[in-house]
Amino acid sequence: MLEEFIREFLTELSAGFTNPQKRIFWGYLACAGAIAFVWLKFRRRTTTFHALQTIFARESWWSRSSRADYGVMTLNATFMTLLSPRVLGQATVALVVFQWMHELYDGRPAPLRILPDWCVMLAFTACLFVLDDFARYWVHRMLHRIPVLWAFHKVHHSATALNPLTVFRTHPIESIIFSLRGALVQGICIAVFVFFFGGQVQLVTVLGAGILNFSFNALGANLRHSHIPVGFWKPAECVFISPAQHQIHHSTARRHQDRNFGVALAVWDVMFGTHCHSEPDVELEFGIAGERGRDTQKLAMLYLRPFRDAARSLVVLVGQIRHGRVAMSR
Repeated sequence: MLEEFIREFLTELSAGFTNPQKRIFWGYLACAGAIAFVWLKFRRRTTTFHALQTIFARESWWSRSSRADYGVMTLNATFMTLLSPRVLGQATVALVVFQWMHELYDGRPAPLRILPDWCVMLAFTACLFVLDDFARYWVHRMLHRIPVLWAFHKVHHSATALNPLTVFRTHPIESIIFSLRGALVQGICIAVFVFFFGGQVQLVTVLGAGILNFSFNALGANLRHSHIPVGFWKPAECVFISPAQHQIHHSTARRHQDRNFGVALAVWDVMFGTHCHSEPDVELEFGIAGERGRDTQKLAMLYLRPFRDAARSLVVLVGQIRHGRVAMSR
């Protein structure tokens, strides 16, 4: 039993680097490093030595904040090994939605054959990517706007130095929320497409990863959590979130608060008024304003304090409900 758990734990921990479906797959990290090097050489006009020194800066990779990232990543791999079999999966959601549609339509119609296979595959791949990104935008926004949820999400924002592994600096409660979100959105999308198009439904993949997710990750997604502020042409930043835009999301500056919630697409931020362009040559300070001086890098604090803060937020919420005043912002 223990040997099986250890094997599953090591698989969970190492999968991120070996599985192209994961953000920190070694190939994506290599692509991010190459993009950062080229950007520093030709945009910042630095020497090769200085470019490499910047990419592998100790402050980003071995600061107290970074070491906390690695600790949270390791502990979360333990929790997810224990919880994964018990968390709602996309297959379960797809089955439930599929059966519900059978009842709604009084039986399943013959699969539509009005489109060639490649059209259905492209439509399914695009819809899954866009709907998943849309859901991530709103869940992310709610994690900031609802005080009880912010208590857990602030663990991610407590990082004072960013590197690609900071993406795993999340409280287990937030990890469960995003797992449920993914299962619901992906399960519903799969069920609807399979119901109407049957065996034509397939994901367009590269190395087993959806081609759009593969492209997003290969084109520098890991620079989002980094100190390399790669920005895009302004019109492009209205469609896609640049690494520099996500770094603004982590900024302590008041003007950057609650901006750029998007993951891959910036269109949701543009549509709902939370968009902010990157700011070239501006030094950003990362972390939570007013809390950088506190001991926010201890693992015990990162895991336990959110429960205390969430409980306090619930007490405040109950008081507001009693007096007819409910505040959504933190």
